[in-house]
Amino acid sequence: MKRGKTWPMLLLSLLLTASLAACGGKSGTQDAQTTPEKTTDNAAAQTNDQKDDGEKVELTFWSLGTTNYEELGKEYTKEHPNVTIKFQNTSDQTAHHNNLTTALSAGSGAPDIFMLEIGFMERFITAEDKFYNLNDLGAKDIAGNYLDWKWKQGSSKDGSFQIGLPTDIGPTVAYYRTDLAEQAGLPTDPEEFGKAIDTWDKFAAVAKQFKEKTGKPFADLTDLVYNGVRDQSDGEIYFSKADGSFIGDKNPQVKKAFDFTVKGIQEGWIGNTLLWSPEWGQATNDGGFEVMLGPAWMAGNIKSNGPDSAGKWRITQLPEGAGNWGGSFLTLPKQGKHPKEAYEFIAWLDSKENQLESFKSKGLMPSIPALYTDEAFTGFKDEFFGGQATAVEYGKAAQRVKPVYYGPLHDQTDTFFKDALKNVLEKKADPAKEWDAAVEKAKTLAARS
Repeated sequence: MKRGKTWPMLLLSLLLTASLAACGGKSGTQDAQTTPEKTTDNAAAQTNDQKDDGEKVELTFWSLGTTNYEELGKEYTKEHPNVTIKFQNTSDQTAHHNNLTTALSAGSGAPDIFMLEIGFMERFITAEDKFYNLNDLGAKDIAGNYLDWKWKQGSSKDGSFQIGLPTDIGPTVAYYRTDLAEQAGLPTDPEEFGKAIDTWDKFAAVAKQFKEKTGKPFADLTDLVYNGVRDQSDGEIYFSKADGSFIGDKNPQVKKAFDFTVKGIQEGWIGNTLLWSPEWGQATNDGGFEVMLGPAWMAGNIKSNGPDSAGKWRITQLPEGAGNWGGSFLTLPKQGKHPKEAYEFIAWLDSKENQLESFKSKGLMPSIPALYTDEAFTGFKDEFFGGQATAVEYGKAAQRVKPVYYGPLHDQTDTFFKDALKNVLEKKADPAKEWDAAVEKAKTLAARS
């Protein structure tokens, strides 16, 4: 989307864009337990020292999914008795963002603090007149605390406007079964397994051998395999950040992802289940496949779907890099009347200490890289994953991520290509024709929008 569009044009784009890929409609959390180190960064220290007993301030906070923000909010208000925080939480991402769209277009009803999911970022980032610029409130002084690519996701092109503070992230890793790896003669140690698949060519070769030895698919399903390769694109996926034009047919990584997934279908090493389906969940539990490529928060789904598989899973790095799926930002709509107090709260909430607490209690992967070498973070060992220090693997993946531009039509466009792969899988359709059809649909959608 071009930055020069007016708010009504943004609203039209929002209303035209209904589907969402990021986080798959799930809460995007995992179970985690660790002991936080009681350190405080500058923003948190500055806030705690204030303890203002002055004018009474009520902050409204629209939160999304499973977080510990309400609990942390209670801690904050004990230290700041003049501040009251009212939370409105939902797990419905589409409704959550549509409600903000309605309030912004109506000119009233928006909260003081809004949790913005990355899948919707490009639909709001251009509406600078509707949000406070956090750089004006002090954010530019703490930008260096966060992952550079994550910070830039919430920045204008020139970096002068910052729509939100980064919260959690979803770096992608390879989850794999040690019991099935052993049956197939593959290494079970995460480092060694990772070396065996550290290029996509090696991944395909190992996958084919695994299928031949076990009769089971190596990877669970087409969508996650496609995502794993697609998200390693260089800066852009389907759309140009410069002018919003469709460039998916010219992006070699998109074609590589499509062709690689077709290869897996034709060689039989990708399973025929749908993401989030009961069949997929059952296969996760029963050992119906060897590898799942997914974000950090996918661990929670593995645990809930596969209770009988506890201890059999490990985590290693994806071939050739990592992508990111999901994560949020804390924004301040301009309809809010207390930007100073709202910013002070979100800076405290999003500090190193409290990001660690959010990982401990709800499994939210931190966006502050200093934690990735912090003993309180790296020392966490997950018994479900055989006592592996899973936080270490997530930290490695996070630092391999390169930021990519999605664009407001990403989700609908992505569906065209995934439907094409589904046709190849289920209907034995011609891959070349399916590719051409997906490209044509994407071009038509872009032209109409």
